[in-house]
Amino acid sequence: MQINRDYDLIIRGGTIVDGSGNASYIADIGIRDGIICEVGNIEQSSKVEVDAAGCVVTPGFVDVHTHYDGQAIWSDRLNPSSQHGVTTVVAGNCGVGFAPCRQEDHDALMNVMEGVEDIPNAVMSAGLTWNWETFPQYLDALDEQPRDIDVAVYLPHSPLRVYVMGDRGVRREVATKDDLDHIKKIVGEALDAGALGFATSRLSVHRTGTGENIPSYNTDHEELLAIASVFKEKGKGIFQAVPAVDEDVIDVELSFLENLSSHSGRPVTFSLLQRNSNPDGWRKIMARIDKANRQEDINISAQVFPRPVGIILGFGTTVNPFSMCPSYAQVADLSLTDRIRKLKDPSFREKLLEEEAEDPMMPLFKIARDFPRIFLLNSAKDYEPLAHLSIAERAKRQNKSCEEVAYDLLLENDGTTLLYAALANYAQGSLDPVLEMMRDPNAIIGLGDGGAHYGMICDASFPTFVITHWTRDRDGEKISLEEAIHLLTCKPAWRIGLKDRGLLKVGYKADLNIIDYNNLELAIPHVVHDLPGGGRRFMQDAKGYKATIVNGVIIQRDGVATGALPGHLVRGEQQPRPAYNN
Repeated sequence: MQINRDYDLIIRGGTIVDGSGNASYIADIGIRDGIICEVGNIEQSSKVEVDAAGCVVTPGFVDVHTHYDGQAIWSDRLNPSSQHGVTTVVAGNCGVGFAPCRQEDHDALMNVMEGVEDIPNAVMSAGLTWNWETFPQYLDALDEQPRDIDVAVYLPHSPLRVYVMGDRGVRREVATKDDLDHIKKIVGEALDAGALGFATSRLSVHRTGTGENIPSYNTDHEELLAIASVFKEKGKGIFQAVPAVDEDVIDVELSFLENLSSHSGRPVTFSLLQRNSNPDGWRKIMARIDKANRQEDINISAQVFPRPVGIILGFGTTVNPFSMCPSYAQVADLSLTDRIRKLKDPSFREKLLEEEAEDPMMPLFKIARDFPRIFLLNSAKDYEPLAHLSIAERAKRQNKSCEEVAYDLLLENDGTTLLYAALANYAQGSLDPVLEMMRDPNAIIGLGDGGAHYGMICDASFPTFVITHWTRDRDGEKISLEEAIHLLTCKPAWRIGLKDRGLLKVGYKADLNIIDYNNLELAIPHVVHDLPGGGRRFMQDAKGYKATIVNGVIIQRDGVATGALPGHLVRGEQQPRPAYNN
């Protein structure tokens, strides 16, 4: 005999967009013990009720590609993600992270994270507790840390190589048989402890803070196949990869991803962008994935980003068009106020504008002077700017150099004006190709990189952009709200094995958003200094989230955190749970 109990929370009268992609409808949602127990016309009472009339009610958003490996240790809030309706994040992507790690290798892993993910060494030194060595111990440390939203973690490749091989791993030597045996043992232990899977990067622009290739770069295929054998033996785990994208190797890389999925019997997901140098190359890749997935033993999905992939430039950020010029070193370490005062000096301005930029240690920084792809960032609409608004086109109209125009714009508003450099996904001055990528059945939305690139991007805000831009505000083809929510919830969650979330149905996790859709608004990024040691990062606010709920508990109302910390560590793949019925 079942016991009839009141609900912990009832959301009343909202327009339910349930994550399936099906048509919306008006209903109540009853929640108990962190589970959705009823969807319909609910006559019972509850301890807490929320009036959602006139609002849209959605599942919590799932961000499959973040780097909160450090922030999940030093902070109980995984913002900005949680400010944008995200209720589950996946860390450990790109094969970088902080476990497993021996004490003597702390500096090596921080050097990797500083270079690949733009997390300053001083921030990591101040924020990381390092109260772990093995990967299971790291998961336990995460499990003990209260936080606002759920986090799942991949076992990252670079720390694994360094842990097993020491300096040989840092130098990217080929693993011996003994190394491979040790690697396989650790992978098995990680999967058993709750790793969602394994992540690696083979991308040449992923460099350490001192400019070297990271330990996982160009790893021998036999090493990855050895890891795949553990996945096959365990019958669980997801592979996440950042493949090499150069034209002469991409076919080999794709063949290997297919082989990896077939050999392991497990899903593989990888990063895909529209490259400026080959604007239609992504179509060939997606066609190949589609063909591969028609085979019974292959399951591959591309992670795509729903707006341009770019970096934010400014005199108060990590990089700007002049930070590679020799004279800029004279002001780089000054406070922003003193830096702007010096940059406004006419003689210093003239000197800096005449200098040639040096080749940057980090290849990514070259985009900071690609002026045809750099735009003023002063509203959320500037993520799909018209070509004539680029710095290069402004310079032509003003009969000035690109450097002059960029310099003077960046000095405005006391040096807080920002420029946006489109690194990828905007090769033809339109997001139409991105729309095709998002809608492809073999693609999932990701690549927000929350918890990383603190001084260069703030792409963790992408769920708000998807809703506002793609369903409501765009000048051009749009998608339905129902489709957008499906792309942000059920589709990514289920592709990575988190099948207990992403739908507003009985038996699923009570992770939800209540959204004032008509008034949802994305702000422009701004700089805050709230990282450990006073470190700097970008934040990007949103208006219109009436409430965000995690595991049945309200963590945010009208953009203000409630202080509740119901987030869990997600250990491995998940299935829906039975709910109490009345």
